Amino acid sequence: MATTAVSRPRLEPFIQRHGLWNDEQREAADRVRAEIRERGLRFIRLGWGDQHGIVRGKTLSVPEFMRVLEDGKDFQLVTTLFDTTNHPIVAPFAGEGPFGVEEMMGLPDGVLVPDPTTFHVLPWVPDTGWLLADAHLNSGAPCPFSTRQLLRQQISRLASEGFEYTTGLEIEFYVTRLLDPRLSPEESGWPPEPPRVEALAHGFQYLTENRNDEVDEILSVIWGTLEGLGLPIASLEDEWGPGQCEVTFGPQPAMRAADDALLVRTAIKQVCRRHGYHATFMACPALPNFFFSGWHLHQSLVDTATGANAFTERQGDELLSEVGRGFLGGLLEHAGAASVFTTPTITGYKRFRPDSFAPENACWAFENRGAMLRVIGGPGSEGARIENRIGDPAANPYLYMASQLVAGRAGIAAGTDPGPPVSAAYLNDRPRLPHSLMEALDALRADTLFRAELGDTFVDYMLGLKSFEVSRFLSHVTDWEQREYFEVF
Repeated sequence: MATTAVSRPRLEPFIQRHGLWNDEQREAADRVRAEIRERGLRFIRLGWGDQHGIVRGKTLSVPEFMRVLEDGKDFQLVTTLFDTTNHPIVAPFAGEGPFGVEEMMGLPDGVLVPDPTTFHVLPWVPDTGWLLADAHLNSGAPCPFSTRQLLRQQISRLASEGFEYTTGLEIEFYVTRLLDPRLSPEESGWPPEPPRVEALAHGFQYLTENRNDEVDEILSVIWGTLEGLGLPIASLEDEWGPGQCEVTFGPQPAMRAADDALLVRTAIKQVCRRHGYHATFMACPALPNFFFSGWHLHQSLVDTATGANAFTERQGDELLSEVGRGFLGGLLEHAGAASVFTTPTITGYKRFRPDSFAPENACWAFENRGAMLRVIGGPGSEGARIENRIGDPAANPYLYMASQLVAGRAGIAAGTDPGPPVSAAYLNDRPRLPHSLMEALDALRADTLFRAELGDTFVDYMLGLKSFEVSRFLSHVTDWEQREYFEVF
């Protein structure tokens, strides 16, 4: 008996069906399609910034990418359950959804929805484009562990209060010469052995032209790469330690700056590796005579009604306006809990020591690089801003910035008084910052603001993620313990 095929109407494309693009993204998608054809590109890297601020994703053919611009790309969201070395932090096939997210039970695929406004053509890879995506569940809802989505929510809430968030990035990192990548099977553990490297030059000749010239060969390559990506690079220079560098950018809207921070770290690491170098954004490599690196985040608000800097004091002689002082007060009040997001690695807390250019206390000062929060500008200055010096170069940029908005917005709403500035950044009675990731996690558990703003699901997720990392660290017998105890006991 013959059967008759039943014709079923095709569903609307995933992105259209769930209304996941705005007008700007739809217009950008048309430009991206045209640019891909005009340049004759063959491959597109579709990336997603994970919970650690590390780019994961897939390399697609152009025909597949054209389809993805309508339907998104299936992607294994199990990666959201990995610590920094891809150890699952929960039982992956338990009988319930991780952290209460039932739609992720059994680890089904999610969907990466490309954001065409982030498109770049990669200068260091032939015929290849690159862009970021947002992670969604199959229902169309944002993945609850998506850090880019959390920053987007904070930006939206700030906009409803009449402000836009502007940031400027200063990120320090090390470039070393790669001697041995250590790729033997015996060295390919979980995690693998770190590569063997040597310094590019002697350090501790801060901002001297000779030191800068010694590392110019690779810095010129990095500069050309970032410039080729169209990023607003302001400076790239030799810093303090041997082969330590700093890259700075002009002021940008928050989401653009966070996306660029993700791209900058990825680009620098890949380009250095291709040229026989190893770049690291680790807060302090365990190498002799290497100095600590930080991420200093400059931030201010724009009054959307006037387009003016909302931190500028225009009436009296205060260093910041009432809005700026409230924002500053909020950053101070919630500095401990925010540390999980600004300084998410165990190594990052080892920066916090006296006279180290990294803060020990939740304090602020005017033009003082020892304070956690350095206020720049002054009465009438249109460049008035707050520099947060607590950041770890390895921080997830979306979470770093979102944490500042959570705390700063709360400070504005409550009219939080930041108190007087300190004159001695390391000799004051201001609240002590967490000096370990363990202490920072305790501060986050005790702070109700982040639960209210980010939601129970995400805060519990972050506590679970970083607590798992801490427990792995504490179970490891370190070289210090071996030297301390092995012979004497």
